[in-house]
Amino acid sequence: MSDVDKKGDTGDTGDTREKPLGVLAAAIAAAPPPWWHWRRLRRLARQRWTPVVAAAVAGVLLGGTVVAWQAEAGPFHEERACWGALDEDDVADVFHGKRDIESSEVGVSFDRISSEGPSGLCELKSPRGMRVRAQLHRLDDRFGGAGDKWADEYLSARMAPLGGGLLGMASDTRAWLAIPEGCIGRPSEDDGPLVIDMEAGWTTYDDAVDTDERARLARAVVKLVNAYMADQGCDSAIGDPTDRLAAPARFLDEKRDAICGIKGLGLPGKGVGGRYDRPLVTKGDDAPVRTCDRDVLFGHPSLRLMTVEDPRLAVLYKGLSFDGGKEVKAVGDTKDEVRGRGFLREDMGLYQASCQTGEVTFLVRADDGRRAADVRRLLPRYVALEAERIGCGPLRLVLPS
Repeated sequence: MSDVDKKGDTGDTGDTREKPLGVLAAAIAAAPPPWWHWRRLRRLARQRWTPVVAAAVAGVLLGGTVVAWQAEAGPFHEERACWGALDEDDVADVFHGKRDIESSEVGVSFDRISSEGPSGLCELKSPRGMRVRAQLHRLDDRFGGAGDKWADEYLSARMAPLGGGLLGMASDTRAWLAIPEGCIGRPSEDDGPLVIDMEAGWTTYDDAVDTDERARLARAVVKLVNAYMADQGCDSAIGDPTDRLAAPARFLDEKRDAICGIKGLGLPGKGVGGRYDRPLVTKGDDAPVRTCDRDVLFGHPSLRLMTVEDPRLAVLYKGLSFDGGKEVKAVGDTKDEVRGRGFLREDMGLYQASCQTGEVTFLVRADDGRRAADVRRLLPRYVALEAERIGCGPLRLVLPS
């Protein structure tokens, strides 16, 4: 990934310093802005076109590099992008003040066949290479949220909670926010929350989070959610969350008996490794999850310990808890009363407990089966210590033989 993809759209097309230009360069510099430019589109929209010209322009819009799929209106309806949620200044904020941004989108629609809720897709692209993609969708509660891919990226330890009672998080490459239930109602107990998420490059394993980039994405995802709520007739808009964002997580210099910073959690004979063996742990007291990631490659950690405290997210693993490896039970369970359910496999241990606040998921996952012994050792102690931390203890697991 280039530095532009990782840190943002830093290209500069507005340099006014005098430079020696050839005839061709001078002609290029004097040329009008691209036809997809916001201002250019504004001028086009104000002209009165003949039917022939209008048909020709429509052909260019449908066949060119910028395509807008929108059931209700044409491209840049009311000069706003992403389902009418972002105006020119909003887009420029995401792209460091640049305004020559291409936009394409799939309008918000509802799948009445599969009943998976409303969905939509929007992409903003700079000619300097930066691309930001936003998506409205209901989180898939099968297989831990689309095979854990969404959780890998959007619940990573680099993400900071948006705070203020919001179910959402942000980093310098990702942001997501659930549509408040007070607006759209509570989903069924088997459905994941309806969210809007944004991605702007790879999820890296680096504790040097660009807080300015994080703030831009956090503001943008809030604007998208506010626009969706307004379309649903909800009046209470969400305020700017950037002042509440926690400081970025930093790599931990952990001790042998405090893996992931959890005192009392350890592995026999394990020493402290190099930089990429050190964990990154979620910061923020109001985070919906506490994630500890190690050695992330292309957004996927080689080892993850995660506590999903918010029951609206814990539902993502509800189905998986019934469809794993060998069954895990809790001490004191009876035929008529159980604390939860879970399983143990060579690559994963999971337990979902019924706590005072609702369902909580405890997860220990490796990227393959080579760490089966570590997963088995970590799971019961991890669940016991984390359950005590969040007030769900005492909780002791009985592992299968």
